[in-house]
Amino acid sequence: MAARRQSRSEREQLDLFRALPGEFAARDAQDLMAYPFFSLSKSHRTAPIDFCAGGVSIRVEAVPDHGMATIWDADILIWAASQIVEARDAGLRTSRLLVATPYEILRFIGRGTSLRDYQRLKAALDRLQSTTICTSIRQPAEGRRHRFSWINEWKERTDRNGKPDGIELILPDWFYQAVLDDALVLTIDRAYFGLTGGLDRWLYRIVRKHGGRQRNGWRFDFRHLHQKSGALSPFKRFAFELRDIIRRQPLPGYTLFLEIEGGGRTLLAFEPQPTCGKAVDGVVPSGTRGRVPSGTRPSCQREPKPALTHGTKSENRTLNLESNKDSNLEERAREVENLVRQATKALSVAGKRRPEAADTHPLPQLPFTPVPGGRR
Repeated sequence: MAARRQSRSEREQLDLFRALPGEFAARDAQDLMAYPFFSLSKSHRTAPIDFCAGGVSIRVEAVPDHGMATIWDADILIWAASQIVEARDAGLRTSRLLVATPYEILRFIGRGTSLRDYQRLKAALDRLQSTTICTSIRQPAEGRRHRFSWINEWKERTDRNGKPDGIELILPDWFYQAVLDDALVLTIDRAYFGLTGGLDRWLYRIVRKHGGRQRNGWRFDFRHLHQKSGALSPFKRFAFELRDIIRRQPLPGYTLFLEIEGGGRTLLAFEPQPTCGKAVDGVVPSGTRGRVPSGTRPSCQREPKPALTHGTKSENRTLNLESNKDSNLEERAREVENLVRQATKALSVAGKRRPEAADTHPLPQLPFTPVPGGRR
């Protein structure tokens, strides 16, 4: 009963924000893009996500009745973030209490509007409400944790005649404050909603968060990506799926590369695609089977090759400094070890070749011919 009184009190203190009509840019919260907050599978997941790197800790828990919120459910949060940012930029008052019709939400995130789609939307809202997160992200003091659900509560509204009148939901303050901060929000390509694979969606958000507009892109170690995904699949399966994504090139606005270091470590590299003068977050072709953006002129299109794409740039790609400092320190150490190992190997090979060079004149000529300068 106390929880219900508190819930009613929260609702009474919030102004109602009605969703804005029309089409506008899709926005995503950077924290949600960078860390493992969602299940990457549509199957019922109850196993928690535990992530700890640097000063960031995250634990995501699900209940058996609904399972963990999925990366497809997160589309509702993208819709909410887009609404709040659009209203704020227009000088309108925003609120954590939102109301919209299911049709408005479904159309924005690229879903159908059938009865089955409406039922799936309600199931997604249930998962978002029942999934709990405990994290140290954006906490004022070290060691403190913030616990919340993606949606505090939601309900179906009815008009005076008892007919459906939309859906009402309350966002958590942790998410709402992130969306209000310009530095913590990014525009994403609307083609993202067309990505059907959970790993494809997760990887796009990682790439968009860390790749941005940097000309030479970024790169990640495969094992670090596996840890960062929160996926239940073993590393071998995860690496196989990453290579398949590199073959397919489905991510809108970015090109993926496979890089293998001298020591055998596998890296995923990515960089923004040249889009004929358009910005990365502008309208760009998405992962269609026939053609992908490549930056060739004049059409800026070319057929993808079936084999893996290997990077050919001579410039160094940016390391994932922001997301995993410890990983980069280890990477630098490994690079030094590789250089030492390569130098040792080169010296060893050179030492073995010296006798072979001497064998080219096995029989010295006698007498020795004097050499100019007094040497013999």
